[in-house]
Amino acid sequence: MAKKSVATFQAGSKRLTKAVKMVKSDKTGAYTFVEKMVTPDKVDNFFKGK
Repeated sequence: MAKKSVATFQAGSKRLTKAVKMVKSDKTGAYTFVEKMVTPDKVDNFFKGK
């Protein structure tokens, strides 16, 4: 189960996107949020888990 939340940031000459997804822990069963700053072309790979 993934929660897709995307915000765009401008840092100098490089455009970055903050992507947040919700991941279920195999150990405890609790959900945690994973946040990462990626380039806009790599957002889909982040949500697919690659």
